[in-house]
Amino acid sequence: MLVQIYKKIMATKVMTDIEIAQAAKLEHIRNIAAKLNIGEDDLEMYGKYKAKIPLKFIDQTKIEQNNLILVTALTPTPAGEGKTTTSIGLTEGMNKIGKRTTVVLREPSLGPVFGIKGGAAGGGYAQVVPMEDINLHFTGDFSAIEKANNLLSALIDNNLQSKTRSLGIDPRTIAWKRVMDMNDRALRDIVIGLGGTANGIPREDGFNITPASEVMAILCMAEDFEDLKRRLGNIYVGLTMDKKPVYARDLKAENAMAILLKDAIQPNLVQTLEGNPAIIHGGPFANIAQGTNTIIATKMGLSLSDYVVTEAGFGADLGAEKFLDIKCVSGGLKPKATVLVATIRALRHHGGAPKEEYNTPSAERVALGLANLEKHIENMKKFGLNPVVAINAFPTDTEEEITLIQDRCAAMDVKAVIADGWANGGDGMTDLAEAVVAEIESGKNNFKPLYDWNLPVKEKIEIIAREIYGADGVDFSKKAQGDLKRIESLGLDKLPVCMAKTQKSFSDNDNLLGRPTGFTIEVREFEFAAGAGFVIPILGKMMRMPGLPAVPASEGMTIDNDGVISGLS
Repeated sequence: MLVQIYKKIMATKVMTDIEIAQAAKLEHIRNIAAKLNIGEDDLEMYGKYKAKIPLKFIDQTKIEQNNLILVTALTPTPAGEGKTTTSIGLTEGMNKIGKRTTVVLREPSLGPVFGIKGGAAGGGYAQVVPMEDINLHFTGDFSAIEKANNLLSALIDNNLQSKTRSLGIDPRTIAWKRVMDMNDRALRDIVIGLGGTANGIPREDGFNITPASEVMAILCMAEDFEDLKRRLGNIYVGLTMDKKPVYARDLKAENAMAILLKDAIQPNLVQTLEGNPAIIHGGPFANIAQGTNTIIATKMGLSLSDYVVTEAGFGADLGAEKFLDIKCVSGGLKPKATVLVATIRALRHHGGAPKEEYNTPSAERVALGLANLEKHIENMKKFGLNPVVAINAFPTDTEEEITLIQDRCAAMDVKAVIADGWANGGDGMTDLAEAVVAEIESGKNNFKPLYDWNLPVKEKIEIIAREIYGADGVDFSKKAQGDLKRIESLGLDKLPVCMAKTQKSFSDNDNLLGRPTGFTIEVREFEFAAGAGFVIPILGKMMRMPGLPAVPASEGMTIDNDGVISGLS
């Protein structure tokens, strides 16, 4: 089996991800929609291969009947472990074994595309297409979110300038920032309003990246258009000079912001390389936001197909925990199965391998690194979900290392299956598909959230820290305690918590790999997203506006006279 995988991977290496995508023969989007029983007249088409689906196709009865599968992962290496590739490949495999399945994913952000990742539409023979469009602007959703966010910023500064309609906002308390979908560290902290009285009130401001905008989080949490407007109106802006809270609704901003999002709220329909439906919508990061596509898109998928495969960002301690405790509870969703993606290179990493030895076989390091995977398995079981482990195949994997993983998983009553979607598409994922269906049909999974939203904020954080991270406890800084009093005074203490934490460790320390023990985490401060509906404890110094790496992925991208793009991945 491994020899076959290796040969296919070596053969595939002559073609890049974008070359594979460009060589594919795509079906017209009306044919993809027909597989979901959607007529052409009901689509809002963006050319031949992209379309938006009206919200009228959401059907609560079907949502409750059909099967939601969450794909998550162990704590990743900086390169990631292939959740999106596995999600797409699993969808192909599910359809190969006769299960009507749609994959529902997040939209890529231009920041990581041009920064470190080079693309986020899967890889090899497990991709969603048209890959270039999906990675670059797509249907304009991120642009609409950016404009809605920055409209509110403009309204805030306009109100500061007003002599007749001022709300008396204290500029020092304004919590709202502008956004753009690009990695640009120079915009993190800026001063605006310089150049004289005609140019506004001088104050400190800054930019976040668009996926970190609360408008993105709101779009992903909204149930319908009315709910979207309500949540936009609930955005907290700051305080007046006499310490009264100001919300976006006080600026009469919510309707104008919603107008800019009237198309963006509709999920986007594209296809996989094998012509199966793919819904892509929303794109919050998982280390600073909820890290999962929109509730609307997930419900749309469940309304239109028997099975839905979706993914949550980074490791299961971040994306999966937020998916289960925030999104599922808010949206009334009940996953029937989970898939934990693991790579042997990541297990070597957690077993002590330096970066230059990630691809060097070592059963000893894998054995040590398995503690990380075991903790993630235990965590999923705390939600009433017995995971299936997908071993995302690489040519440097050895039989000894794979057997070690499968034996350790079997001891925990978990099946570990080789996932070969990158090299073989759906044909390489049927074993995983069969294992996932068997797990669903076993009836053993019964999802339950980890905590009750009505618990005090500190207690909710402590439950996550102890149960999911394995921490001994939680320390709250003086600033965090002051922030918490403000959250309580605003009546937001019954909201769920969306932990902002490094993705590199179970702890809040990047350097604690594997399964760390004997540590406490520190909540440095709190933010909150009153519109999206969660409180955000900040662990360590989290970056809402990334910078570009020393050698950005953009340097390897080109476009020729015919508009053919290369360098995306």
